[in-house]
Amino acid sequence: MQTDKKYTIVGTDIEEVKRLNANSGLTYNELNALIAKTNGQGSGQYRDTDSAQVE
Repeated sequence: MQTDKKYTIVGTDIEEVKRLNANSGLTYNELNALIAKTNGQGSGQYRDTDSAQVE
């Protein structure tokens, strides 16, 4: 019986990694597109910079 699973040299299940990545949220490019589309409005929740410290 042959298995359809594909593994890397160190034994990582490639399909499992792809499945987990698909469920992990926005990609870097998707997030950039969202910020560009909204002109950054509402993106403060993703920022960890203290604006008082920057001024």
